[in-house]
Amino acid sequence: MVWKYAGVLVYLGILLVIGVLASRRMKDLRDYVVGGKRLGFLAVAFSARATGESAWLLLGLTGMGAAVGVRAFWVVAGEILGVMGAWLFLSRRFKRLTDRYDSITIPDYLESRFRDSTHALRMVAAFTLVVFVTIYVSAQIDATGQAAEKFLDFDYTLGAVIGFAVVMLYTMGGGFLAVVWSDVFQGLMMVGGLVALPIAGIIAAGGLGPLFDGLRAQDPLLMTAFGEQGFTAIGVAGTLALLLIGIGFLGSPQIFARFLALRSEKEISKGAGVAFIWTVSADCGAVMIGLLARHLIGIDGEAALPDLAAHLFPAVIVGLYVAIVLSAIMSTADSLLVLASSAAVRDWYQRVRHPEMADATLVQKSRIATLVLALAALGISLAVAMISEDRTVFWFVIFGWSGIAATFCPTMILSLFWSGMTRRGALCAMIAGFAGVPIFKFLAPELPGELGAFFKALEELTPSFVLSFVVGVVVSLTDPKGRERLAGIEDELREAAGRSA
Repeated sequence: MVWKYAGVLVYLGILLVIGVLASRRMKDLRDYVVGGKRLGFLAVAFSARATGESAWLLLGLTGMGAAVGVRAFWVVAGEILGVMGAWLFLSRRFKRLTDRYDSITIPDYLESRFRDSTHALRMVAAFTLVVFVTIYVSAQIDATGQAAEKFLDFDYTLGAVIGFAVVMLYTMGGGFLAVVWSDVFQGLMMVGGLVALPIAGIIAAGGLGPLFDGLRAQDPLLMTAFGEQGFTAIGVAGTLALLLIGIGFLGSPQIFARFLALRSEKEISKGAGVAFIWTVSADCGAVMIGLLARHLIGIDGEAALPDLAAHLFPAVIVGLYVAIVLSAIMSTADSLLVLASSAAVRDWYQRVRHPEMADATLVQKSRIATLVLALAALGISLAVAMISEDRTVFWFVIFGWSGIAATFCPTMILSLFWSGMTRRGALCAMIAGFAGVPIFKFLAPELPGELGAFFKALEELTPSFVLSFVVGVVVSLTDPKGRERLAGIEDELREAAGRSA
């Protein structure tokens, strides 16, 4: 147990040092929010991947692999498609437009792209970010408490509070730059741990053949692509829910804030290569850990990684895995808190309430907003822990992820590729996506018969995403006055796509 504590203390100490060093580089709000827009491809690629994964990868996806078997590889496929779609098809257009508009936040970009002088888009975007990011961060804090229980035999509440406190210290001190630097460190730990543990597990199992034979002997469904429902409407819906998790990468602000921070679009191709290698290695490793935990020690839930590490490695190595799990959690929590505080301070307090206020004076207010939002997330996580003892990290995280993705991704995609997308269309699309998540999560599954079962299997992200996309297109097509206000947008999108007039 001493070695476990030692590994965690060293890891937490490194994060605090990163926060101190980053704070010395921070001069104004632009530095706090996007690191001065001067980051290279390696930092951005690692930060985007570490931020995009969180506790759901280390605890949730490994647990899913143990519970449902090879069916969890649908998530891997969806992640690869989503990540590479963002890097290869969206990031360059987005980078060119945000540089043209001198945007430092996603609401900055939306307001400029849609010629919105009313601040309506900015306020809806800021409100959505504050709500769903707080939920998302609460899921990370909850995962910290669960990890402390599973790995260190800590009290859940004590573990959650300690993780919360460390994230607060280095995020408030160093802002976006501290987040990115810590993400590089944490991303290396995550991918290294997720590759090393399956290799050790496969050796212990005697190879892939004995592993798959053993899983098939336990439960033949563990080796089927569609699970218990098979190739039926409900089975396909459940598979789509896993595969389409990746659409959340196609415009989510916490990911696209990294593209904003790139120093040049020349960094994109190299960053895409790094992101691809990281995603394939880490995600496949996570599912394999689940499969190996099920075969070697009979684990079928979110204790797969900690229990398999304890089964295969000495205590000193297990201590490193404690730090790796915390890396996954904190690398997302810190990024989201900076995103939400920028929405509250830059996009509401300054741009809407006090437009005369200079950026340089807002860093302290951003730190205060970060603390307030984190305290709210801590309260939510502790409340959910008391109400729902059978919750899982995977689906707690997915609710917050779905809310952000359904609100922003359809609008972001349409804004980059369709000159006919209007301010009203974007506003209605975002509201529809925001409202769709609780509707499809809580109400649609209660519909009678097969329809309710279908929506329950499909989950909330895909139908909310489709609803937002359709609403954005339909409202824009019926908004001729809105299209008249988009003077010059066709030329801007043509230039962003790299085509001459």
